[in-house]
Amino acid sequence: MATGNIYAQLRELKSQKKSGFAVLADPDKIASADMQYLARLCNDAGVDYLFVGGSLLVTAQMELCIQRFKTESDIPVILFPGSPAQVTPYADALLYLSLISGRNPELLIGQHVTSAPIVRASGLEVISTGYIIIDGGVQTTVSYMSNAMPIPADKPDIALCTAWAGEMQGKHLIYLDAGSGARRPVSAEMITTVSSHIDIPLIVGGGIVSPEKVYENCKAGANLIVVGNAIERDPLLIRDMAQAAKAAAGSLQ
Repeated sequence: MATGNIYAQLRELKSQKKSGFAVLADPDKIASADMQYLARLCNDAGVDYLFVGGSLLVTAQMELCIQRFKTESDIPVILFPGSPAQVTPYADALLYLSLISGRNPELLIGQHVTSAPIVRASGLEVISTGYIIIDGGVQTTVSYMSNAMPIPADKPDIALCTAWAGEMQGKHLIYLDAGSGARRPVSAEMITTVSSHIDIPLIVGGGIVSPEKVYENCKAGANLIVVGNAIERDPLLIRDMAQAAKAAAGSLQ
């Protein structure tokens, strides 16, 4: 399936050595009634994308959350699914995640086979994503649920070889994720090592709690920064983090 406008935007960020900022909303952690407030904060801050999804999704309010957000915002909504059940046509795009850092066949291709008919019928822009879990200093939900050993934080060469493998397999994006609630985010050294040696856009998330870290990661070569937990605790961080991403992009020109 062909990619569309959102992937073209991400490719443009890569080609221009710029960075965007995305807010991650987990429907298990945010009430659907709060999505309109979140949308207004994102609009005011100039957020580029809203990611929606979670590792568990034990509630059934994902679609309602997206619909509430869209009543207040034109910001594109991208699904960041933790399972094949997390697919809805109310979003704009889907990260079709393949856990290339793990050895669990279900997360490499098994769940994709199960979800393929639903995804094809959804009308979503499908973006094939090489998903790489990095050790964030604590076992996260995604590492536990995937039964996958994360790549050590001090092994950027392993991360790069994994990213190369994903790129040569035809993945459209690489996503380095330290996981929700990580004690330490992906290092600037690892981001630079991967970003400077691949031709596809790089997304980075997990453990990012300050605008300063957003700025550092963007300067290191991340094309899109994704923040969830820190914003759940303090939604007003959205503005400062979005500004940090834009400031880093400006300083690279």
